[in-house]
Amino acid sequence: MLEEAEVLFANDAFYNAFTSRDLPALEALWSSAAQLVCIHPGWPPLYGRKTIMDSWEGIFSSPNSPTITCDDAKANFLADNICYVTCFEFMESGATVATNIFLKEDISWKMIHHHASPTSASPSNKNKKGTTLQ
Repeated sequence: MLEEAEVLFANDAFYNAFTSRDLPALEALWSSAAQLVCIHPGWPPLYGRKTIMDSWEGIFSSPNSPTITCDDAKANFLADNICYVTCFEFMESGATVATNIFLKEDISWKMIHHHASPTSASPSNKNKKGTTLQ
């Protein structure tokens, strides 16, 4: 399914931008037209593009900013132009479960929502090396 691959590619691009601390790449992944929401672990909801981008800039500039890897991403379509992706985020301090919502704008999938919360659960699949992440 081409649409699913495109959404999962956008989701991967989000985590690649996070890992490389590439704020311009991260900004390009977020919608510039839709209403946006971002909920970082332990934070209140952030609304609006400027507030959200300022939060990412602060996270990227912190010497304690974590390195995150994403696993077990699953795309779930609500309509032809809206899809949510659930996944696990792994970092040195533990794991979070995340929901990322994407809206298709023209030919690109753009993030409109990111929510990550701590979890003790583990992914249902195996990582790319074939070993479980337990």
